Amino acid sequence: MDKTLLVQLLNAVTVSGNEEAGQEIALEFAKSFAQKQFTDAVGNAVSIVNPEADCRVLLCGHMDEIGFRVTYIKDDGMIQVQKAGGVRPGLYVGSPMQIIHEHTENGRVVREKVVGVVAVTDDLVKKSDVEASDLLIDIGANTREEAAALVSVGDSVCEDSTVRELLNGRISSRALDDKSGAFVILEAAKKAAEQGASCGIYANTSVGEETTGRGSYFSGTGTAPTCAIIVDVTWVSDAPGGEPGKTGEIRLGGGPVLCMSGIVNKKMNALLAQIAKEKNIPVQYEVAGGDTYTDGDVILRTGAGVPVALVSIPLRYMHSSVEIADWKDLEASVDLVAEFLLRIDAGLEFRPVVPERD
Repeated sequence: MDKTLLVQLLNAVTVSGNEEAGQEIALEFAKSFAQKQFTDAVGNAVSIVNPEADCRVLLCGHMDEIGFRVTYIKDDGMIQVQKAGGVRPGLYVGSPMQIIHEHTENGRVVREKVVGVVAVTDDLVKKSDVEASDLLIDIGANTREEAAALVSVGDSVCEDSTVRELLNGRISSRALDDKSGAFVILEAAKKAAEQGASCGIYANTSVGEETTGRGSYFSGTGTAPTCAIIVDVTWVSDAPGGEPGKTGEIRLGGGPVLCMSGIVNKKMNALLAQIAKEKNIPVQYEVAGGDTYTDGDVILRTGAGVPVALVSIPLRYMHSSVEIADWKDLEASVDLVAEFLLRIDAGLEFRPVVPERD
């Protein structure tokens, strides 16, 4: 396991609603170990190991990232945008940006990158509550017609950033939320398959988590899983402004995070904790009093109900273009999820309370 897949995913622009560039990478990577692959009408990409197995474990790491979508091109060629997901527009003033323009040539989808910057004005710099509608993207065009030759309404927009390797094995990039989770589920499915897992593994790089939850609903209903593990990111408490008293003490490099929540299945959590102890995988714990704000919230409520567990990757500066994750946490998360897949079977009792006469 190396960083190649992760870097490929991070470099792909997959603003929520336009995730196809990342899904193509995921499908290409997984075809070496999956016996079956399928996509669906909302854009999920699912790679399956042991499709005939009775026990089906759905893995979800969402492929979509926060960003913007083009809404309007002004007469002077400046481009206006709308938020896609939990973007904080003030972080983008003066930033280099990229617009991905999709069009079809000879029946083939072509994606062209158009570069620009967010215009800087004194008023905008001083404004405390910057809105997406305040941002003007300057691509160098002089007229609407000149810009419209390269950009269309609905095109994806995000910061034009690069993947950077920092000290102590740490990585900085936009979209580590949740390309890191997509990376983990694909690598875990591959590792479990190579080691002879007998359960059905449904590795879904889901879509729309940041906006609509459409991908988790389709995958939860479409695969009818026995249980599901969601791999997403979570806030750390060791960054500036961190508050461990809110949800728990979470450190970058401290290992994957298990969630203590009414949404999370206790028996699945117990098995994950047992595996971590036996395999010397460091784990941390967080507390969620209600929804977890992940795909698990939707999958739990599909069909007759699906037991879910949440494995989270510690992340600094979430929902920014300078998110930071630790490679050790990603490796440990792969090991933890892969070992779960090797141990789970249809005989696991998911119920926390079992009557004497069942």
